[in-house]
Amino acid sequence: MRNPVPWRSEKDLKTLVENRVIFGFENCELNIFETHQEAENVHLTFNSFVLTAMLKGKKNMALGNTSFFDYLPGEMVIVQPEEVMRINFPTATMEDPTQCVALSISEESIQETFEMMNEKYPRLMSGNKWELDKSFFHLLGREDLNKIVNRFINLAISDNSGEKDVIAKFTLKEMLIRLSQTQARHLLEATLNSKKDSNPLFHVVNYIKTNITEKFSLNGLSKMACLSPTHFSRLFKLETGMTLTEFIQYERLKKAKKLLIASDFSVREIAFRSGFTDVNFFNRVFKRELGITPTDFRVSR
Repeated sequence: MRNPVPWRSEKDLKTLVENRVIFGFENCELNIFETHQEAENVHLTFNSFVLTAMLKGKKNMALGNTSFFDYLPGEMVIVQPEEVMRINFPTATMEDPTQCVALSISEESIQETFEMMNEKYPRLMSGNKWELDKSFFHLLGREDLNKIVNRFINLAISDNSGEKDVIAKFTLKEMLIRLSQTQARHLLEATLNSKKDSNPLFHVVNYIKTNITEKFSLNGLSKMACLSPTHFSRLFKLETGMTLTEFIQYERLKKAKKLLIASDFSVREIAFRSGFTDVNFFNRVFKRELGITPTDFRVSR
């Protein structure tokens, strides 16, 4: 969960739609936007790459010529330089405003980070390069990225130390790496069927997904990839941004969410069908990761 960002007082607002406050760093810029009334067809562009994160309220948004989608708290959207964001604010009021942050990042910082990663930490298992995928722009509920956004917000509104820019520089590199890993997992999902028989990483991931109720072992999965357990663990984390245990739990929760929405199975049955052997543990993990119980998740859908 993100830390709360103080609202601007009414006397400090320059506009009631997308009121903007800017905090500058050496290699990036944090913008906090607040909207206090309903509005439609608001256009916004940046001349650099931007990561936006929804904090409070709701937007309907489209990028360029894409279709509109709901943009909700906990989600992020990647916006390319000069790309037009078309935004509607269907619920914003003075009593319940909308709040969003946008972190604009220089092209030099992006190139520097990925050139370093490709040189020192190449993706040996997948063969892909470190980069940002322009086609994958709507990120849902990534807690690791949310925590990094929190750190930028805290730096902007409460840190006045001389080391502020240095901390922001390293935090920015971590942000870009986590973004690339998140997109890599999306690419892995999209190309799994075509590569599962020719690439060891895709083969292991496919095995996990198709045998989700099994009790997996590091030794067994590393043998599938023809690597030592230590080497396999390190490369898997580098490729996906998750440890093997985290990834298996991520896949089990994803399966559980689908069953909660599309089936009439009990929560206990869904836990077992998703690979959890203890329903109480399943409930705790689900609540910790999604902020809501399985039962409440099902009702909300």
